[in-house]
Amino acid sequence: MQVVRIYTGDDGETHFEELDLPYEAIADAQVTAMSGASGVQFRKTPAGSFSDWHQAPRRQYVITLQGQMEVGIGDGTKRLFNPGDVLLADDLTGRGHTTEAVGGDARVSVSIPLVG
Repeated sequence: MQVVRIYTGDDGETHFEELDLPYEAIADAQVTAMSGASGVQFRKTPAGSFSDWHQAPRRQYVITLQGQMEVGIGDGTKRLFNPGDVLLADDLTGRGHTTEAVGGDARVSVSIPLVG
């Protein structure tokens, strides 16, 4: 599982940042602090679907459940997200990013808008 944040840099371009989640031990598990969310939305995107340059509509986690998503940024870098991978979409200004449902299967994801 990877957790990757996309954010807008001082140059107005979107950048990738790998996140290390801060876990703490609770009983027999490791947990992160609770984050506030305003809802949950599931999305099904046909294979091959492409969204040209756009910003994140709000700060949100996007978790791929099925299929694959490729995210592209302005310098030409692309990252592949597989089932279980988490994207923190935080590029609310600037040029934004592209997304494409790649592979032969429809992509199913869940978006969790964050509050605060």
